[in-house]
Amino acid sequence: MKILAVITARGGSKRIPRKNIKPFLGKPILLYSIQAALDSGVFDEVMVSTEDEEIARLAEEAGAKVPFFRSSDTANDYATTADVLLEVLEQYRELGMQFDYVCCIYPTAPFVSAKRLAEAMEKLTAQGADSLLPVVRFGFPPQRSVVVDDDGFLQFRWPEHMLTRSQDLEPFYHDAGQFYCLRAESFLKQKKMVMEKTLPLVLPESEVQDIDTEEDWRIAEAKFRALHGEEKGYGTGED
Repeated sequence: MKILAVITARGGSKRIPRKNIKPFLGKPILLYSIQAALDSGVFDEVMVSTEDEEIARLAEEAGAKVPFFRSSDTANDYATTADVLLEVLEQYRELGMQFDYVCCIYPTAPFVSAKRLAEAMEKLTAQGADSLLPVVRFGFPPQRSVVVDDDGFLQFRWPEHMLTRSQDLEPFYHDAGQFYCLRAESFLKQKKMVMEKTLPLVLPESEVQDIDTEEDWRIAEAKFRALHGEEKGYGTGED
């Protein structure tokens, strides 16, 4: 069984310029994903998919491989993650290499850990599903959410749950935005990240943080310090 880790790190980013290599607590954020993949010990190859020479250089210095560059078709703002992975697998096939499983890891996911990656791959391979997705439970029950009506007033979206106890409501989850583990054969047929038989890996809120804005970035750094401060030396704030 051969397993490939693909870290998708193109050079362009609109909301946070050069986001994939922006320093996160003192080092390029991309390096966290690379290190977690390498430390997990479950991948036969850890590669970075990019069209950017600076990103490629940093990736190779960190121990990842960049056996080929991403095409212009998958380096634009409209290419999907599935598009990128399909191209990567095809390029590997042209090199005479095929993989049974592929794990797509996002480059701006510093909370990804070697332990979680290993846990995810073990669960996927053991249960024989098509894919596995890390998820986190919504902190507040969506069934008790409110919307703004046409007159500008708040209304309960599901008024029947106004007084329902939180513990009596079905838990809802959302994508943790960190990685996807896929059975290569299923992915090549279905060509989507969340496939017909997708397993969950439920993560605690402390290990999850979206990073789409500068404010998100500051929150993520503070959260990472709180989670890893003493063991990784991030407790002083002097990075």
